[in-house]
Order: sequence, then C-alpha cells, then structure tokens
Amino acid sequence: MANETVFKRYAGNPIVTASAVPRANSIHNSAIVKRGEGDYAGVFRVDEISMDFVLRVGFSRDGISWDIDPEPIQMQSNDPEVFVTSYSYDPRLTLLEGTYYLTWCNAGPQGPKIGFATTKDFKTFTQGEDLLPPANRNCVVFPRKINEKYAIFHRPSDRGHTPFGDIFYATSPDFVHWGCHRFVFGPMGGWQGLKTGPGPAPIETDEGWLLIYHGVWRSCSGYLYCIGGALLDLDEPWKVLYRTKDYLLAPTESYERVGDVPNVCFPSAAVMEPDETLRLYYGCADTCVSMAEAKLSDVIEFVKTHSF
Repeated sequence: MANETVFKRYAGNPIVTASAVPRANSIHNSAIVKRGEGDYAGVFRVDEISMDFVLRVGFSRDGISWDIDPEPIQMQSNDPEVFVTSYSYDPRLTLLEGTYYLTWCNAGPQGPKIGFATTKDFKTFTQGEDLLPPANRNCVVFPRKINEKYAIFHRPSDRGHTPFGDIFYATSPDFVHWGCHRFVFGPMGGWQGLKTGPGPAPIETDEGWLLIYHGVWRSCSGYLYCIGGALLDLDEPWKVLYRTKDYLLAPTESYERVGDVPNVCFPSAAVMEPDETLRLYYGCADTCVSMAEAKLSDVIEFVKTHSF
C-alpha cells in the first residue's frame, strides 16, 4: 500500500486556528476525545500573544467545528504546591475507568515536567501531583491497567530543545508513585533519526498496542517532524513488535510547512469512529490543528509491512 493512501487529510484543514479564541497567537498540539455520537470534547493548547502557553476546553458536535472557551482551564486542588504554570502545553487525554485523565507538559523554572488532572465532564478539572519531575515533556496514559497497574509512555528530555528522545514505559499502583521504567525505543535513522516521542494514547488492537508517535529529523535547514506508528506487545508494552521505517504522515501542505515552527506534523489525539475509521488530530507548524483519517486495519497493515 502506498503511503499516501493510508491517512487522508481532511479537505477543510486546518480545522482550528488562532481565530478561534481572543488573545491566541496559535492553537496546536491539542487533545481530543469522543464522548458519544455528536459529542466531542478537547483540551487545546493555546499560545497567547504574550507567549504564555495555556490550556482551554473545547466542544464540538462533529469533531471538526469547535467552540473553544475563551478562558483558560481553572484547575481545582486542595494543595497549594500543586498548580498550573504559565507554560503549559501539549495535552493528552485518555478515558480510563470512566474518568478522563489529562496529562500535559507543566513547565517551570526547573524545567519541563508532567502535569496531571482528571475530569468527568470537562467542566471541573481536579489537578493532582505532577506525575514525573523535570525534565520530561511527553506522557500518555494507557486506557486500561497492565498487569493490575496503571501504565504510561513518557519521554525524558532536558531543559532545552532536547537534542535526543527515547520513549520509556512506566507503571504505578496508585497514579502517584511511578517506577519500573522500561526503554521502549528511540531514534533510528531517517525521518526519526534525532528523537521520538509518544503521541495519542495507545490503542488496543488484536495485533498489539498501536502507538502513533512523532519522529524528528534534523537537516541543514532545521527540524522536520513526521508521524510514525508502532505495534507493541499487549502484556509487555515495552517490547516492540513492529515499528515503521516509512512515515505515516509528513509535512507536505502549506499549513504544515509554514508557521511559528515550520515543517511540523505532531500527533496529539486519535479517535476511533464506529466504522473503524481512525481519526488522527495533529498540530501543524506549531500554529494550527488539522485532521486526517484512515481505516484502522490499513494503519496496522502499513505498520507491519513497512517496519524495520
């Protein structure tokens, strides 16, 4: 199967731009879920004209046209040591045991760390302890426990732009204490030769956990962010069964090529539709949000047949 027949971009891309809310410089790298028929919700990364990075809630009937709250999320917490920084970005959402688990990069003076909150209705968000200390930028929660423990994929980093990127798996008995960190994979030449990072929450399939991830290539003119896929063992998700050598999606369109950070396709959410269509939401050039679709079976077949 040719690459261009796997994910097909929505003809109306980009679906979310800075015009959606006041004071936005850009809106990108956002988390979206489907709660029911005609009921989508999301947490959007909004980079304001002050260049503060804030999280805002949005709702949609079709997952394409969005109504985004003009005010940032106000997290609830009984602990004054737990707070949202003014540099919060790249949220991810997972439905787990009837609750939506939100993670994001909650960056502060000591560096980027992983923020954490829960919600049931996208109106009230209860913030907990940061899951991982600095420096860490990416974290996605598994949609069920693995061997009776909560599980995440995360990507340790540094305080700069991170000239490296390995994905790790970790578990917790209580969503507070995290350990048993297992290396999953890291850079491996070509479009993913500089660094990698987990994208949307892993999708459970008969073939294994499907992880959509981003890979970065550095050329003489800058960085290129592409989207790849991997299948991982259901019981031991740090064990890689297949991993794409060819990318699933790369910047080719003007809205992916031109923006605050050019040449970026950054996967941040995946929604399964009833007809087994996988709807992928991704950030474009750190400027806007776009969407592409593919049959889940076609994505799995591509990952298996275009693997290292």
